Amino acid sequence: MIRYALICESGHDFEGWFSGSADFDGQMQRGLVSCPVCGSLSVTKALMAPSVAPARKKEQRQTLAMDVARKEAMAKLKAAIAEVKASSEDVGERFPEEARRIHYGEAETRGIIGQASVEEARDLIEEGIAVAPLPVFPDDVN
Repeated sequence: MIRYALICESGHDFEGWFSGSADFDGQMQRGLVSCPVCGSLSVTKALMAPSVAPARKKEQRQTLAMDVARKEAMAKLKAAIAEVKASSEDVGERFPEEARRIHYGEAETRGIIGQASVEEARDLIEEGIAVAPLPVFPDDVN
């Protein structure tokens, strides 16, 4: 079905529904399209705005999709961090010392987590010891 905005020679606006443009043309040729106000058979198609989703609705759909993607990414990140924590030994504030011991072969090789200041982390990296911070999420501290 197709909807046309129509206007008669007297300026009356109305709309009509047709099965297609050929159906409209056929009804016009047979004199079946008339103004419901004045009955005039002199009817033409009026300009119509295309039916598109307003930008606001499109933005809302995009924002919703981004929120869903952000939540999924956050869940995956949290799961990965939980896996690292579960498979590592928490050495607390001894992290820089223990990381060096492992790196230089003075302690068994294993995954460790703990605390280090920014300066301590830089020193470890400069020594060639691979370290990476684990993010702390707001809901982890509440």
